[in-house]
Amino acid sequence: MKKKATIYRMVTPDHLCPWGIKTLDLLKRNGFEVSDHHLESKQASEEYKEANGVDETPQIFIEGEPIGGYDQLREYLGLGPDPREGTTYQPVIAIFAVTLCMAMTTSWATTGTLSVIRIAELFIAFSMCALGIQKLRDLQSYTNGFIKYDLLAQRYVPYANVYAFIETIGGILMIAGLFIWLIAPVILIATTIGAISIIKAVYVEKRDLKCACVGGSSDVPLGFISLTENLMMMAMAVWMLIQSI
Repeated sequence: MKKKATIYRMVTPDHLCPWGIKTLDLLKRNGFEVSDHHLESKQASEEYKEANGVDETPQIFIEGEPIGGYDQLREYLGLGPDPREGTTYQPVIAIFAVTLCMAMTTSWATTGTLSVIRIAELFIAFSMCALGIQKLRDLQSYTNGFIKYDLLAQRYVPYANVYAFIETIGGILMIAGLFIWLIAPVILIATTIGAISIIKAVYVEKRDLKCACVGGSSDVPLGFISLTENLMMMAMAVWMLIQSI
């Protein structure tokens, strides 16, 4: 016989609580028979919270016993906390995984082979473009994070915006090998400054900062991944210059 659960969640014409939806889904996937009660206005939600002495919805009851909210339900079911807060490498992992696959398929489509060198070139160039997009979509938020550690941007704030365009345009041109004599030295200088800035901020001053590499709103910690990104772009710039000679 199925266990019975009751939930009270906010469902209004202009707001559908995402935690309520996730709660309902979680209960159903774990075999509960659910009685779903909607709080159909903000006032109804506030009145429910006040009457029951709780500060959030949804609220869950299992076999009449109060469980609490969504996080407490996960704990009750033996699940870990919902990963929505704190530092994470997920954004850069997602970007690098996708750009690597793009590089491999592009190499196969254009040459009929999985050339390691060509894949590496395309991977770095595609990654530069993807990371540049993340910066350009919200320049103000990105620059607020970038100037906290980049040595040149601290002395001349507009450089933070310039760096986003250097990275993006550099990636675009490097895909086709265009104007390498111009863009490769610029990238090499910018990423060298970036690498020195990260080493100083993280490994010398031991500062706990967020990386602006995937935009200013990310929770990616500044450190090894950020430094690796800069070193990869430095290597790419040197390699492209050698190739163009």
